Amino acid sequence: MSLVTAIRSGDAAQLPGRRDEAWRYSDLKGVLRAMPGASPEAAAPASAAPLAEVAADNEIVVVNGRSVVERFVAAPGLARTLRLRVAAVTEGTAHSGLLAIELPEGSDLTIIETFEGVDAGYVSDFALAISMGEGARLERIVLLDEPADAISVSAAQVELSAGAKFRQTVIASGAKLQRHETHLHHPGGGADARLDGLYLLAGKRQSDLTSVVTHAGPDGTTAQLAKGLVQGQARAVFQGKIVVEEGADGTDARMGHHALLLNDGAEVDAKPELEIYADDVSCAHGNTVGSIDEDALFYMRSRGIPEAEARALLMEAFVGEVVDRIEHEPARDAVRAWVAERLRGLS
Repeated sequence: MSLVTAIRSGDAAQLPGRRDEAWRYSDLKGVLRAMPGASPEAAAPASAAPLAEVAADNEIVVVNGRSVVERFVAAPGLARTLRLRVAAVTEGTAHSGLLAIELPEGSDLTIIETFEGVDAGYVSDFALAISMGEGARLERIVLLDEPADAISVSAAQVELSAGAKFRQTVIASGAKLQRHETHLHHPGGGADARLDGLYLLAGKRQSDLTSVVTHAGPDGTTAQLAKGLVQGQARAVFQGKIVVEEGADGTDARMGHHALLLNDGAEVDAKPELEIYADDVSCAHGNTVGSIDEDALFYMRSRGIPEAEARALLMEAFVGEVVDRIEHEPARDAVRAWVAERLRGLS
């Protein structure tokens, strides 16, 4: 069962719900009681996304699940930037889309990926298939900035090759139900992966960051860091799973998730997991959920800093580690500005 099968069949019974372990914290069936009609064709809207000013060599726009291309192949030997816009220009309808991206051996690509909702109340499913050749490098910066009443599910299937370097940062503001999945097949062989996430949630928004990394061969590394702030009646879900298969000796895999609840009504559901079937590995995971350090807040206020400003500074310092790990400088600066603007609303 999945959202895309429900959209294609028009049958809400095909939706996953609480009885499906992977969806127990994001009850899609409970949120979407009946499937809406299909989204119409629409023209690509002008982009107002915070990353719109970041320069790119190529652009692909997926509007209501439709794109002029189904496959993008990076140029080998050249560092290039691709802007990928997933836009919903509809209200009260449903659509799904699919795109494949291929990185040949030795290629270098940065993807600036934005999810944009021009209208409201839509249902969207988007799937991305990424294959990376030997020694290829990819940095993927994803901004999920959608309307509060949207239902949006996106999933990436990533296949690494030996020596490949994969970098990913997902920044989420939530929606009625917003879920971003990453499924990464790690072959070892010196391949290196980083999967980071950041969510800033308010109101009644929900965000779900789910990932599964499978180490299938020896001598591979994975680093994962997710942080978030939750306010109001918002809800965050983090599900991170790292699987080290038999024979994947020499694997170094580390995962951390840390969240701050800004009031009593906010909620965070976290499920970090390690499954290890090899002996000679170095793996660890950590998870913390708490509130702003009142001692630090008191210290800053005693130095004459107003409470709202002091809270904003503490929150910015908390999430700043994730932003600082973005390697593409123009994208990092744009994300930092977006985060600062969001924090002003949370403080």
